[in-house]
Amino acid sequence: MAPVLAQPKPADAPAPAVSEALAAEGIPSRFACFVTGTDTEIGKTLVSAAILHKLVESGQRACGMKPVAAGAELRDGELHNDDADMLIAAGNVHLPRNITTPFMLREPAAPHIAAALEGVTIEAVPILAAYTEILAASDAVVVEGVGGFRVPFNDTFDSAELAAQLNLPVILVVGMRLGCISHALLTVEAIVARGLVLDGWVANTADPDMRFFDENVEALEARIPAPLLGVVPRLEEPTAANAAHYIDLTGLPGWRSPRA
Repeated sequence: MAPVLAQPKPADAPAPAVSEALAAEGIPSRFACFVTGTDTEIGKTLVSAAILHKLVESGQRACGMKPVAAGAELRDGELHNDDADMLIAAGNVHLPRNITTPFMLREPAAPHIAAALEGVTIEAVPILAAYTEILAASDAVVVEGVGGFRVPFNDTFDSAELAAQLNLPVILVVGMRLGCISHALLTVEAIVARGLVLDGWVANTADPDMRFFDENVEALEARIPAPLLGVVPRLEEPTAANAAHYIDLTGLPGWRSPRA
């Protein structure tokens, strides 16, 4: 099935998104996506890194972005987050960490709580500015959200609003475990309600002992109005390269086949 696009936003919608503004300036189309998930700890980072790996293999300058990362620790005088580090390792465009992750928070908690503990307010402007810098340096960008699609950043701003402001096509990672069907379909509804393109979805094995795994995938395929891009099994070595074998992005806008 083809990617789905909801009805246009009403006339009082926010100002044009970054991607639209860049397109208006004549910057050529390139592969870019926003990766979200049905929950936390369901494989968003693994899938995002796998997409970056495939982009690098295809000969593109690819950069990952984790706009908000909660759960960072100080190493060699610099804050590091495992998810953000995995994206950096998978891409081949290396920018300062304050660009690829504008909000690096120490506490491993919901972003609005972690930010409040540090006296920080997570806002859209620094993220959009950083994204523009990444676009200027790269052929392709993978932006990974945090937690599920509606995770709050502050009292009035959340991950869904960030995705809407970036106006990127969305790839949904479904953590395959008991309860995933409802979580996935509700997330799809939230994506479509914001007028975003759902490019496709990836089934990632969150629970290797899940019963009726194939039947659950089939139920989701019948109900999600976008293509299944891959089924990632439980990997003994969950690396970007290993996960990339199970994901097919052929046919997505901006995707280029690997060089011969």
